Amino acid sequence: MGIVANYIGESENSRSFIDGSSRSVASLRTAVVGLGTYQPGWKWSLHAGPQTGKPSENHIGYVVSGNIVVRDSSGVERNVGAGEAFEVSPGHDAWVEGDVPCVALDFASLPD
Repeated sequence: MGIVANYIGESENSRSFIDGSSRSVASLRTAVVGLGTYQPGWKWSLHAGPQTGKPSENHIGYVVSGNIVVRDSSGVERNVGAGEAFEVSPGHDAWVEGDVPCVALDFASLPD
């Protein structure tokens, strides 16, 4: 099957949000890896959802630095910090906690 490697930095697969946050994506053979830098005050429901036009989906992530609060569809909240991995179901919201950007990786399987 070989090896597939793609650059995840600034590319045609990058998106800038209205608050200056950004997310880049690298597509591999069976998965997509995203790298986001989310500014203080960034919130999915304010800065990403309206821009994408889609509801939040199941999300698997890893926080590299900073903090993000994730609220699931039932209202349960969890502060996720550097070094923590998380998974949250569809219909969630998330926002940066604190006064420093949150840098996070996210992972998704590609449909067969």
